[in-house]
Amino acid sequence: MPVAEPSEAASVDEPTVAEKPRGPRRIGVLLVIAVLAFLIDLGSKLLVVAKLENHSAIKVVGDVVTFQVIRNSGAAFGMGQALTVVFTMIASAVIVVIWRIARRLYSLPWAIALGLLLGGALGNLTDRLFRSPGVFRGHVVDFISVQHFAVFNLADSAIVCGGILVVLLSFRGSNPDGTVHQQGGKGE
Repeated sequence: MPVAEPSEAASVDEPTVAEKPRGPRRIGVLLVIAVLAFLIDLGSKLLVVAKLENHSAIKVVGDVVTFQVIRNSGAAFGMGQALTVVFTMIASAVIVVIWRIARRLYSLPWAIALGLLLGGALGNLTDRLFRSPGVFRGHVVDFISVQHFAVFNLADSAIVCGGILVVLLSFRGSNPDGTVHQQGGKGE
């Protein structure tokens, strides 16, 4: 079947979008990545709470990387400690947005990125819902300490990696539905 040529009358500055994607939806990949990220995070937190809480830090790479349990009521770097309920709502909103995007997901890289974001958000949301001091106010278990940086967990790592991948895909013009958004007139 011949492919239609783009109209020469179209504006050079008008964005062009490829045809509707062909091939399978990538929701399964998103869900597998999300479940793996969630289970690895949950397992690591259960292990470190059982073995490391109330114990001295374990040196992993000298003093540069250590394992120590920290209960974090806030966000990254301990910011916003009085906003635990807000962070719970934000994580819930992120999950809903990812699920809405997933309905039109055909891109494998986007499935991986969104799966990492979903798994990480679920991991930290689980702490906020089920850890003390109570529902919607639970403190997230952080345990990977990097000298002169922060203490974080594997859910945080999944969120950061997923976020970086989303930014890279966006800069490349890739859309979750498998199309590529290209801006015309780059030489102008």
